[in-house]
Amino acid sequence: MNPAASRYAQSQRETASPERLMVLLFQAALKNIRKGAAGLTSGQSSEAARCLLKASDIVVELHATLDRSKAPQLCEQLADVYRFVCNRLNAAALSRDVRAAQEAERVFAPIAEAFEAAVASLQQGQASR
Repeated sequence: MNPAASRYAQSQRETASPERLMVLLFQAALKNIRKGAAGLTSGQSSEAARCLLKASDIVVELHATLDRSKAPQLCEQLADVYRFVCNRLNAAALSRDVRAAQEAERVFAPIAEAFEAAVASLQQGQASR
């Protein structure tokens, strides 16, 4: 990333709402899952492993943000999904199994997209007040 883009991204992270930061985390995880799967497909296993493990680290952080006091059942379901995704990402990184990375993406992407849509809807509702 060029220096100007890097400074812009840092500024965006520093001034973003908590909801926007979560969206950025989901996007970063998906981006790294996809880069990791592509790296495995093209034979760049060390770069793929780096991306997959970075995605796993992000998903672990998302798991840590779950507030079970507000929606215990939903949080437990999300925790199960996050654990599954992390397991598949780690398996993909360790065994160079592109199918495991694709499974992680297939499960994680709808949650990331739904969260992003929910935040956009929330922001739209706030803007129209």
